[in-house]
Amino acid sequence: MSNMLFKNALNRIEQKTPPIWFMRQAGRYHTHYQKLKEKYTFEQLCKNPELSSEVACGPVKEFDFDVAILFSDILFPLQGLGMPLRFKPGPIFGDFINKNNFQQYSNVDRAIEHMEFQKTAIKITREQLPKSKSLVGFVGGLWTLLRFAVDKKNSFFQPKDFHFHFISETLLPLIKKNIQLQLDAGAEVVMIFDSGLSDLNPYLFKEKYIYLIKNLADSFPGKLGYYIRGKSKNEIDLISSFSFAGLGIDHHIDITNLLSQNSKGFIQGNFDESIMLENISKLSDEIHSYCDHIEKNGTITGWVCGLGHGINKETPEKNVHLFIDTIRKRFK
Repeated sequence: MSNMLFKNALNRIEQKTPPIWFMRQAGRYHTHYQKLKEKYTFEQLCKNPELSSEVACGPVKEFDFDVAILFSDILFPLQGLGMPLRFKPGPIFGDFINKNNFQQYSNVDRAIEHMEFQKTAIKITREQLPKSKSLVGFVGGLWTLLRFAVDKKNSFFQPKDFHFHFISETLLPLIKKNIQLQLDAGAEVVMIFDSGLSDLNPYLFKEKYIYLIKNLADSFPGKLGYYIRGKSKNEIDLISSFSFAGLGIDHHIDITNLLSQNSKGFIQGNFDESIMLENISKLSDEIHSYCDHIEKNGTITGWVCGLGHGINKETPEKNVHLFIDTIRKRFK
């Protein structure tokens, strides 16, 4: 039970049409989600497996995406560790880690028990999806989770030794268990969303963090996608040789270079999500320009078509239809 276009992209098999899915494709822009949100809280939609499945399947039915993604949130593992968390509507933590308290938020076994709802949600979603569609799970990137755990509003955050201890001794084993939980439940690939890397300086990225990323890749060869945001092409190149199933990039990176240079795994991206807010005429022109640029590269092998980041909540549904229809007409 898998989408052939997505499977081909994973295996770098040449094809004319790319698979399509968006980060946050199940969410606030979609009428289907809005109607459910009138009856249920965000946490109920995530933690009730039947509701999570309903949300995840909605955009696949509406827009014919090739891939569904688990409907959940990257922050629930932190909640599982005992950090007080509520959504109103965005995440609000009741405490943050510091050098005096981080050990009290280190019970990985308790945290993974908290995540069991994801396992059930993936199983139900797989049952509800057509056999021709793929299903992926996701977790937050280690640095991105750390930034929430220490309060991401602190823009002058400078990591200390205990921060990297928290990453390596608590977050790394927890995320590994979370990934295994989702794979065991039926996710074909688990995406790691590391969208908070812009303030991790290049030295720490290269000398410390990259080894944690490699640890994850080596632990699940060919089963993890890694979305990296806020890093340069050179820094992305450092991890392109790791055993990831593929890489996701934002719209600042030229996707054609990665498609031509990499010989394994998919490259996902990377249409600028802000352009999806434009009027139909402007959007159509931008999509065709984007397609022209990719066609000049000469290959779309390995391409998973998507946005540079998550879809904006103000995006008109008709624009999503236009994007998908245009891509499939241009690459057929």
